[in-house]
Amino acid sequence: MRKTVLAIVLLTFVTACKNPNSEIPQDQDLRIKNDQVTVPENNPVLKKIKTQAVTEQEHSDGVISAGTIQAIPNHYAEIASPFSGRIMQSFIKLGQNVSAGSPLFEILSSDYFSVQKDYTDALNDVQLAEKNYRRQQDLVKHGVGIQKELDEAETDFKNKKTSLSNASSALKVYNSKGGGIGSPLIVRAPISGEIISNTIVNGQYLKGDADPVMIIAELSKVWISGDVKEKDIRFVNTGDQVSVRVSAYPDRNITGKVYHINEVVDEDTRSIKVLIECDNPDRKLKPGMYATVNFSTAPEKAVMIPVTAVMQQDDSQYVWVKTGKNQFTRRSVTTGETDQKTIRITSGLKPGETIITQGGIYMLDAK
Repeated sequence: MRKTVLAIVLLTFVTACKNPNSEIPQDQDLRIKNDQVTVPENNPVLKKIKTQAVTEQEHSDGVISAGTIQAIPNHYAEIASPFSGRIMQSFIKLGQNVSAGSPLFEILSSDYFSVQKDYTDALNDVQLAEKNYRRQQDLVKHGVGIQKELDEAETDFKNKKTSLSNASSALKVYNSKGGGIGSPLIVRAPISGEIISNTIVNGQYLKGDADPVMIIAELSKVWISGDVKEKDIRFVNTGDQVSVRVSAYPDRNITGKVYHINEVVDEDTRSIKVLIECDNPDRKLKPGMYATVNFSTAPEKAVMIPVTAVMQQDDSQYVWVKTGKNQFTRRSVTTGETDQKTIRITSGLKPGETIITQGGIYMLDAK
């Protein structure tokens, strides 16, 4: 009985060994030589591999930058009192539109009185010097004058006119027309725009070094200040059209153009400051808002492949290139921009070559 059981077990083992589904032939293994992998015909990996021919496509490199909206400097003015003094009257209110030269507020200041007096004294001095000069001219003309005195009178007249010009310029700095001594200073708007900040209180006393009491801004156009990486600056040119997005208006299409590209690279961030000018007729873009700027570039021919074709090892990237029947060679590539589905290859591949687009990960099992 024992011999019969042993015979049955032995027969079962021999039958199992002869069953082709019970063993995996050794020639199914992936084989590697240097960087080349051969996949046998009967290896299941072969069915998991998808390949594609490399082609050139029209591609536009999109450069995206974060930026901040700001008022254009020439369209923005912070108004402070030029002298210490007391506010006598305000002529404006918050949100009001004003024109350049419009009166803003009136301030009574002893320091301003000194400027007025200097102007009045200089004006009187010029009038006296001119009279003396004309008199010396008349004397010399009639032969009773001295040329030296005429020359001195002429020099004195020129000097007095210079002093008057300086005193007059001092008044013009404060947009004053030189009222009588003791008259208040009327501070006027240097630009046209809207009063976007106003802290003036009638009767308050201001020091000459006090903070600005109001701000005027003309915001029909604004700047967006953004930083473009050094490697991408070649795609950005003055005058280029750009698209702008702000989180406050996510569905709004905003366009602008590159106004200025800085000449200096920030050594800490390796980026370059770029200014974009945007029309803002409805004043929706507010200084201080964050914006995303998309710099579009001209389309050009480029090698684009699926992102699934690119393998990563440490800091390097590579693809599997088909070099024969069921043969694939590992090749390092340099990559560029990606749009999440495709990636640009800047070196390592040529149009017409065939690569593995799916299943390349199975090559790691090669022995």
